[in-house]
Amino acid sequence: MVAGVGQELWDFAVRLYGAPGVGDACLVLQDESGVDVPVLLFSGWLARNSVALSPADIARIDGLVADWRNEVVKPLRLVRRQLKSGPHPAPTKETEMLRNGVKAAELNSEKIELAVLEAEGKALLAADGSTGDATGNLRTVVTFFRGAEPDARTAAMLAVIENALAAL
Repeated sequence: MVAGVGQELWDFAVRLYGAPGVGDACLVLQDESGVDVPVLLFSGWLARNSVALSPADIARIDGLVADWRNEVVKPLRLVRRQLKSGPHPAPTKETEMLRNGVKAAELNSEKIELAVLEAEGKALLAADGSTGDATGNLRTVVTFFRGAEPDARTAAMLAVIENALAAL
């Protein structure tokens, strides 16, 4: 990754994810609806820049990062989660140190994904910096990954993120 590339989206993602309730909402959407959190945060960043995303846009953008997510991010996440309670000899002080290392690698892999997404976002901004009402970006992403409209729980998680985004 080139120094500075991806930093703008990364900084935005850290701020949004760190807003009250957003991290937990993102994890619910990830675990229950299969949402890719970096793509979700990216769609919020584009919404802040008035770039609306269609379902076709999301499918194309997801295609840019799907292999990375599936072959790098998800396996790291799986190992990190497994180390929380096992297999033997985990959990121990030593395996917690390993788990923290895997957690750092997982976070770095998501940062790389966000850099790829930011490059695409900058291209979208350069092509047409204001494409209209982008308030539906988060919902479009969730619907894409769920393969269906959000249910009540999913809509509640989306509302947490949308409210935080509006307050940034």
